[in-house]
Amino acid sequence: MYFDAVTIMALVDELNTTLAGGRIQDSVEIDRDSVGLEIYANHRRHYLLLSAHQQHARVHLSAEKLRRGVQQPSPLGLLLRRYAEGARVDWIRQPPWERILMLDLDGPEGVFQLIIEPMERRANILLVRDDGVIIDCIRRVGPQENRVRVSLPNQPYVPPPPQKLKRDPAALTLDMLGDMLDNQPGEKTRQLLTRRLLGFSPQVAAEVVFRAAGAINTRAGDTSARTLLSVIVDLFGAIEAGTWQPGITIEDDAVTAYSAYPLSYLGGWTPVDSISRAVEQYYGPLVGEGAYSAAKKPVQAIIKEAKIRVQKKLDSLRESLQDDAALEHLRQSGELLLAYQYGLSPDQAVLRAQYEVDGPELEIRLDPSLTPLENAQRYFEKYDKAKRARAGVPSLVKTTENELAYLMQLETDLELATNWTEIGEVQDALQANGYWRGQKTQRPGGSKSGPLKVSTDDGFVIWVGRNSRQNDAVTFDKGGPADLWLHARGVPGAHVIIKFDGREIPDTVIRRAAAIAAYYSRAQHETRVLVDVTQRKHVRKIKGGKPGMVTYRNESPVEVTPAPE
Repeated sequence: MYFDAVTIMALVDELNTTLAGGRIQDSVEIDRDSVGLEIYANHRRHYLLLSAHQQHARVHLSAEKLRRGVQQPSPLGLLLRRYAEGARVDWIRQPPWERILMLDLDGPEGVFQLIIEPMERRANILLVRDDGVIIDCIRRVGPQENRVRVSLPNQPYVPPPPQKLKRDPAALTLDMLGDMLDNQPGEKTRQLLTRRLLGFSPQVAAEVVFRAAGAINTRAGDTSARTLLSVIVDLFGAIEAGTWQPGITIEDDAVTAYSAYPLSYLGGWTPVDSISRAVEQYYGPLVGEGAYSAAKKPVQAIIKEAKIRVQKKLDSLRESLQDDAALEHLRQSGELLLAYQYGLSPDQAVLRAQYEVDGPELEIRLDPSLTPLENAQRYFEKYDKAKRARAGVPSLVKTTENELAYLMQLETDLELATNWTEIGEVQDALQANGYWRGQKTQRPGGSKSGPLKVSTDDGFVIWVGRNSRQNDAVTFDKGGPADLWLHARGVPGAHVIIKFDGREIPDTVIRRAAAIAAYYSRAQHETRVLVDVTQRKHVRKIKGGKPGMVTYRNESPVEVTPAPE
């Protein structure tokens, strides 16, 4: 989903109507990527979320009070308390067609700006003085990372470079559009519009092309310039006039998209009362490492304790497999007692003898109350018992390894959890498997989370399991024998299915699914991740294993950079 320039235009109108002239009463750091402002305006309190999350950056009014989620404030958090609290919100602005939102504020420290750049992988929040010098920012960017736009304290704020190669849709003529289509007849029209026109995110372009041609993948050579221009004029005329119709699309009870205008290329369009409401319904609870840190802590502690306990058990089992000398000592002791039984005195407590001519001397302890033969038999019984026990150790080692792997999967499930339901499912799994000690932590609601469904531009369906229970459902309920199955190699993470619909699955779809699999795994923050790809028919449940635990074969690796859906 794209928090694009058109969304920001609608948001600016909403925020100016709601917040302009109001006063900031409080600022909170929700997590390391997000801050919240409590603003009193128009005789009521409003809560504004500013998020610079690298995949889910956004700005919107929140329906609920925003809570502080970090224990130690960052430098920017401290500065916001000094500069923003008590400041008046003069105006909210957006540079034309840019994905930037600026709050003009007048506070105890004078006039300044709070600038939000909600762009994927480059999102930032900056506190900037009236003279254009950066006071601080949530993500510092030095010259070694970006020579053109340095974002550091005491450096001038540099806006993104102008989009010189793109045309303003308001100035578009029929001849201009016709030439654009004729010069690239084989290119998809929506991709051409995104590349050549201001304000055209992939979603805006898809909607325009669908309204004009009835399909989003129409080629430029097959598109009527006159019809396309008419659609652009209608849509952007409403945008320029501020005639907003915000809403969301719903599929399988999940919000799949949002926009500030009706979407016809996606099904399930439902109007809502504001663009903030649309954005908030799509993203749901805050997505970020600190969003539910307090709720996760007791669960993390239980998992850590269980992992330590299981690891100790595993170490002990592995050690017993390697202790051949102790087992052989029992056998050799019995045999030496038989050999020397007639030379032992009745009250002898220790026998010292060599089993091998050149071997070390063994010390064999005796029970004086038993005969030498009975002592020998006792050693043989101990040997047989230890041998029988040892025969079952490899199976116990495998079972314990699976138990530890399951705990690591639950640990990853908890790290990736973005709402109460997903945290609660980890709690449920810990309790069901006997790891939870004491009273169960209470949580709101009782519903179960569902796997993620992604539809590609080519019409392929990708299912993503984001915890162990979902993984089980995705692989064995959603997946069929001919489907492709993906999983990040060697780490806990998502099971991903690409549905086979009779067409050959292109490499682009496989790589996209692999990037999603890597993102929803323990390797989420790695630069490059190996993801195994095989047919679903080669995936088997581990006998006696926990939900989502499988073995697979005939896999081929794909190296990708983790990326969200």
